[in-house]
Amino acid sequence: MADHLGPAYLRYSFTKGTEQEVDFLVDALELRPGMRVLDVGCGPGRHAAALARRGIEAHGVDVSARFVELATAAAPAGATFERLDARVLPFVEEFDAAVSLCQGGFGLLGGEGEGAVLAGMTRALRPGGLLAVSAFSAYFQVRWLEDGDRFDADTGVNHERSILRDPEGAEAEFDLWTTCFTPRELRLLARAAGLEPRAVWSVTPGAYRADPPSLDTPEFLLVAEKPRVH
Repeated sequence: MADHLGPAYLRYSFTKGTEQEVDFLVDALELRPGMRVLDVGCGPGRHAAALARRGIEAHGVDVSARFVELATAAAPAGATFERLDARVLPFVEEFDAAVSLCQGGFGLLGGEGEGAVLAGMTRALRPGGLLAVSAFSAYFQVRWLEDGDRFDADTGVNHERSILRDPEGAEAEFDLWTTCFTPRELRLLARAAGLEPRAVWSVTPGAYRADPPSLDTPEFLLVAEKPRVH
């Protein structure tokens, strides 16, 4: 899919709120210039680049070689990228914060690999570091189920067929499987990874706010902390 989309990925409306999202995350994750942030499933690097422009060192990883190529080509100073599988992150206590946003590395694994992603992100954090993960809302998905969508009540995975256009406008059809979550599930996954949940908020791309969970927004944002060593 990434090979087909290439830079056309950044034409989609859900990518247009990067600056607002990063401004919110800077506050929520207590980020300051000079800190290091790991961006898991970074896609073409929009959040990592925005962090770097704020003086925060960002390292993005993605399984797509095409997205890593695009991110590297446009990277500002302070942003670096490499190709990695989000389920097997090699980092150990190297980052002050970690993020996985817009279902780039969390929520696309059929409900079986999300725990491994969170565990790897937790290992990558220094003690006291903060994590932010966005995830599709199971409540919203079921409430607004579209014609052609198939939601599996057992796994929480929604399947849809979607037509995507490449940079020249050529169309291709793809199967998309997205795992959806409840706030309780996100807290349980965080605790299983060794994190202490701070909050789960209802958010919309480009409109991140500290709103309590509801049925009315498409995503939840989990913020959790890696406990300090005593």
